[in-house]
Amino acid sequence: MIKNIGLVWLKDDFRLKKNSALIEATKIHDKVVAFFLYKRKKFETQQAQKWWLSKSLKEFKIKLNNFNVNLEIISTDSYKSFFEKLFVKKNITIYWNRTYEPNYLKFDEYLSKNFNEKKIKFKIFKGNVLNEFTEVKKSDGTPFKVFTPYWKNAEKFYSEKIPIKEKKITKCNQKITFFKNTINELEINPKKNWFKKFDEHWEPSEENALSELRKFISNKIENYSEARNFPNLLGTSKLSPFIKHGQIHVETIWSECSKLKKFGASKFLVEIGWREFNHSLINFFPHMLKGNYSKKFDKFPWKKDSTLLLAWKKGLTGYPIVDAGMRELYATGWMHNRVRMIVGSFLVKHLLINWKEGEKHFRNCLLDFNEANNISGWQWVAGCGADAAPYFRIFNPILQGEKFDKEGFYVKKWIPELKDVPKKFIHKPWELKNESILKLGTDYPMPIVNHEKARAKALIAFKEI
Repeated sequence: MIKNIGLVWLKDDFRLKKNSALIEATKIHDKVVAFFLYKRKKFETQQAQKWWLSKSLKEFKIKLNNFNVNLEIISTDSYKSFFEKLFVKKNITIYWNRTYEPNYLKFDEYLSKNFNEKKIKFKIFKGNVLNEFTEVKKSDGTPFKVFTPYWKNAEKFYSEKIPIKEKKITKCNQKITFFKNTINELEINPKKNWFKKFDEHWEPSEENALSELRKFISNKIENYSEARNFPNLLGTSKLSPFIKHGQIHVETIWSECSKLKKFGASKFLVEIGWREFNHSLINFFPHMLKGNYSKKFDKFPWKKDSTLLLAWKKGLTGYPIVDAGMRELYATGWMHNRVRMIVGSFLVKHLLINWKEGEKHFRNCLLDFNEANNISGWQWVAGCGADAAPYFRIFNPILQGEKFDKEGFYVKKWIPELKDVPKKFIHKPWELKNESILKLGTDYPMPIVNHEKARAKALIAFKEI
């Protein structure tokens, strides 16, 4: 082992298993310090994730302590100004895993250039993906724009790679501190108390991520392709927040699922493929991070209506399946994927509100917020993304509710004021005439828009482009 200090920049990497930067640093150096840069401005628009981040830092700090590795948290307004102070340091080597957002990859280039000029050793590793996005292209060298052929190629490319023997973190000889003016992870928590509800639903850690994967494989994966559509069945893995924060590597998920010769397993791996595709899209077509992938939607006649937007955010639209989803999001920091599509379609097609407003709200409220997935998902729903659902595919929130929550169990869980409504009316409570069960407008709102009229307006708006 060499005597200089190994510094590991942690981003979305709260795991020991398949954490290449951390494993390499502890193998090479007898003194290692991990550090996390808490960029205050960034997290002002990601309030829910402050809770997960604070919990993850606390848990991972204890875990690294067992290997004599100190985890130090630095609050900063600028990554650049922070690293400029490191450029003058001697006897350090810096390690990190890639994050697949264009700004991070551009910053990697900036750091590489400066570290080379200052003769500071560094090493960058593959991050939490199966393939580097540059590895999967069409035969003519251009990027894929359609998911199915993309995943066919990406899946084959990854499965044909020679497996690398898994390495483990090494215990260092001595624990040291390196940075001044560090902060405590508790300082990161959101100021509002709404996040305290999350404790009832989540426990962020690598062990829990692996446990959730095992439970999913044992109990749910066989029926995944069908059960994932029904929000009351909890047929999904709920691994997304753990993946986002790197408590589990997608290679681990691939390895465990690909052992199974079940249709549900291959269907689930398609979802991992969709995540890979989204990261490919935002890097090859970065304009979609600030606007529509499809330029024709730049002329779409979106409406600005703060009253309708607020009703959507609060789960007070009068459409139970929509409202249940929005309330689930606020209470748990997560929303069932089928319901994400329903609430997204309602915002952009029933209310004609720009998808960017929905993207912004999800960014702030989702524990699993990931830039590539969130942007791509919203543009898919709005019809303006790559390989997106056509705009004229407008979900009927009544029929969606009746099809995927037939008994109304999901709706009644999140909207207790509807608990006594018979299932015949649970997705259209305005047809219930019994005021002793429900007083519309008092106990629960009337629909803020009429479905048929809203659908007609959406199709007229679409014709304009």
